[in-house]
Amino acid sequence: MRLLSFAFAAGALAVPALSAAATAGTLSVTLPRLALAEYKKPYVAGWIEPAGGGAAHTLFVWYDYRKTGNEPGTKWLSELRSWWRKSGRSLTLPADGVSGATRTPGTYTIPLPADLTAGNYVVSVEAARENGARELVSVPVKLPAPNGRASGKTELAAVAVTAK
Repeated sequence: MRLLSFAFAAGALAVPALSAAATAGTLSVTLPRLALAEYKKPYVAGWIEPAGGGAAHTLFVWYDYRKTGNEPGTKWLSELRSWWRKSGRSLTLPADGVSGATRTPGTYTIPLPADLTAGNYVVSVEAARENGARELVSVPVKLPAPNGRASGKTELAAVAVTAK
């Protein structure tokens, strides 16, 4: 019985390492702390698309997905205008593995899909906040070794793409 418990624990520890190795890299998004009297967390979406044009793949979308009624959380997603035009309006929300709640200021890491083929891509992150600004930051990357960084001015502090 004790051997079985040990084997189970070792297997549980190995699973995160396998899933982390199965990504092309990571996207790091930093939301800044703004000194405002009434701060509302931004809606944020991130996507990757081929640099020469092509279908965009949504990596994440953070919004008030629990809000329902006359003004559901999805109502304001169109304020993320670039993402909305690229892939947002055709995405069925909430999307498993993509949708999440709005985030407080801090740095968040999102894995890039493992099935991306070698080539040039653009990783974009867009943020919009009620009674606030809207901002789009794009980072060009080349796979298989994605490394790139860009900074925003108001709603996004830093966006970085790194290789695994």
